[in-house]
Amino acid sequence: MSEIGFGAWAVGGSWGNVEDAQSLAAMKRALDLGVNFFDTADVYGDGRSERLLQRLRRETKTPFHVATKAGRRLAHQTASGYSKQNLTAFIDRSLRNLGVETIELVQLHCPPTEVYYSPETFAVMDELVLAGKVQHYGVSVEKVEEAMKAMEFPNVESIQIIFNMFRQRPAERFLEEAKRRGIATIIRVPLASGMLTGKFTTATTFESDDHRRFNRHGEAFDVGETFAGVPYETGLRAVEELKALVPPGATLAQLALRWILMFDGVTTVIPGGKTPAQVEDNCAASQLSALSDRDMARVRSIYERHVRDSVHQRW
Repeated sequence: MSEIGFGAWAVGGSWGNVEDAQSLAAMKRALDLGVNFFDTADVYGDGRSERLLQRLRRETKTPFHVATKAGRRLAHQTASGYSKQNLTAFIDRSLRNLGVETIELVQLHCPPTEVYYSPETFAVMDELVLAGKVQHYGVSVEKVEEAMKAMEFPNVESIQIIFNMFRQRPAERFLEEAKRRGIATIIRVPLASGMLTGKFTTATTFESDDHRRFNRHGEAFDVGETFAGVPYETGLRAVEELKALVPPGATLAQLALRWILMFDGVTTVIPGGKTPAQVEDNCAASQLSALSDRDMARVRSIYERHVRDSVHQRW
């Protein structure tokens, strides 16, 4: 699995307008640059993202891995909704969208915390593996607590979690424990919804169908998915200090991705990319030199002074 993957939420929806032809061009460029892991979900554009990956597979000879997610199609998020009937229906729909007979990796999609205390749900996933619909399964979590609990189920093979310069708590215990147990970690929201590109200002506006406009306070889903839960103006102040750490010829986005790759417990990072240029920028992060101990300490200091109080104990 490539250390830089492709997060396919943005090419599905909720990130402003994007054309399918441009999305496919971005994904093909990712393949050209060695990306072989694509992460999607059945709710991204109501299946649009999954169907684009089916097209990608038809239009290229380069092999790649796909992980999708299930559970957020529920009208109301309850533990009881993660039943055999519902999960089977969701996964059958994803099989059709992806155009495959079995899905390599299915992740429970940020279910309620109660699900992680429900062995019945994970038994359903075991049955779906035995039925051949799923090869492997994992979870996508909001909270470190949920990640730690999920690892107790023996057949959970991957955990997707938010981890970035603005959300550092997973580095305290989770990443080391996942590595010890041999569980893959998939790092999402690595650029804090674009905040860590350094391109936003107080004057930046977002389209009405962009979650960075309509989910600022958690109106549609967990607020931690938007700007990593950091208040917009707070994030801008922290970014201004982080810019001083960017090496010549690099971008803040590349530095932010390289910072994540400094942690041994990280398996893959899945930044989004709506254009080939964005994909190229993301992939170049692998070529950056390792951050010095001094710069790692400076990133931590900026987090402690600007961000920690907003996010650390919440997620």
